[in-house]
Amino acid sequence: MTSSPPAGPLDQDHGTSDRVLLEGPHSRARELALLMRVIRDFIRGFRQLHFVGPCVTVFGSARFPQTHPACEVARQLGHALVQLGFTVMTGGGPGIMEAANQGAREAGGRSVGCNITLLHEQAPNPYLDRYVTCHYFFVRKVLLFKYSYAFVALPGGLGTLDELTEALTLIQTGKIEQFPVVLMGATYWQPFVALLREMLREGTISARDLDLMLVTDSVAEAAAYIDQHAITRFGLRQRRRRPAARRWLGERTLRET
Repeated sequence: MTSSPPAGPLDQDHGTSDRVLLEGPHSRARELALLMRVIRDFIRGFRQLHFVGPCVTVFGSARFPQTHPACEVARQLGHALVQLGFTVMTGGGPGIMEAANQGAREAGGRSVGCNITLLHEQAPNPYLDRYVTCHYFFVRKVLLFKYSYAFVALPGGLGTLDELTEALTLIQTGKIEQFPVVLMGATYWQPFVALLREMLREGTISARDLDLMLVTDSVAEAAAYIDQHAITRFGLRQRRRRPAARRWLGERTLRET
């Protein structure tokens, strides 16, 4: 497993980076230091993850124990995505994320994570071939979206909902391609779908926006949907030879330690 370099003096904020960045004007020197740390997070992420794709990002709760039924679904999903030739990408933490990474690892596939520093430290799970640790949530989300050709949301909380709705917004507005979005757990997501239908009745979204996602309980159906709407649609093919990494840029292929 590989990780980001050790934290420097500016990183000793114990997970409050977003709060500091967003709390209002600072001195010019402090604003520059904050901006440079944002840039550093992006550069680290781009260099660490340059060779990991194509990915499917799996969203879901960090709070579920591994005995939770949703974690078993996540493990099966991780296995199925590997069989399609994808790298499984998650937020790198416990719960659903760990289960999806575990499924990918046990299937002999590639497993990566974009971890985040929090007030209560979120340690990267043990099933990652590579991970990066971000100070800022918005940097983390950029990395999760940048390398992915599909997004799967399993039961989760506000963070999962944030990531899911951002993916849908980026697709709806044409900021990214119309990548497939799958909601695993029809009963769990029923209130969210009902809210979208109410939005449609009120005219705040269009009927075609409801077609941006598949809601299912079946891992096989989810895999087939991703196969059709990502692999077939975008002409993805597994490379026989991967491009060489440039070490002077901090690059490494996924299997290098």
